[in-house]
Amino acid sequence: MPQTDLTDLHHILGDLVVASHRLTRLAARVTGSTESPATWRTLSVLQTTGAMRLGELAAHSRVSQPTMTKIVRNLVESEWVKRIADTDDARAWQIAITPKGADALQAWRDELSAALVPMFADLSDDEIEALRSTVTIIGSRVELSAAASEAVAGAR
Repeated sequence: MPQTDLTDLHHILGDLVVASHRLTRLAARVTGSTESPATWRTLSVLQTTGAMRLGELAAHSRVSQPTMTKIVRNLVESEWVKRIADTDDARAWQIAITPKGADALQAWRDELSAALVPMFADLSDDEIEALRSTVTIIGSRVELSAAASEAVAGAR
């Protein structure tokens, strides 16, 4: 790919990340939810990657371990996550999402989507197809990246 195309791609991807974050914040604000974004991010990480130790979960959610301890405590009280014994280390625990947590996460995602529909209801069929294609492309690249990261981590 020529350098000018790479530069253009660089800018487009940067704009996409910014737009995505703005869209998420806007949707959350419109819903009026008081739940911390870190709660939803944590549940999403657990749903996507499966059970993991608290330190790993903190790293994936980009918060400190003491902050993750508080988040997990609240999520356990809500019965959205559970602690399970770590099979590799009897002294350690792993955190896993519960069916109740998965349901809460899906309800939150549905609420976000419903809040955004009025802003996008006037899109043409071609624009909706462009959004669908964008979601597919991003999803496949993120999955590829996650698989590559896991392969590298497993090779250590």
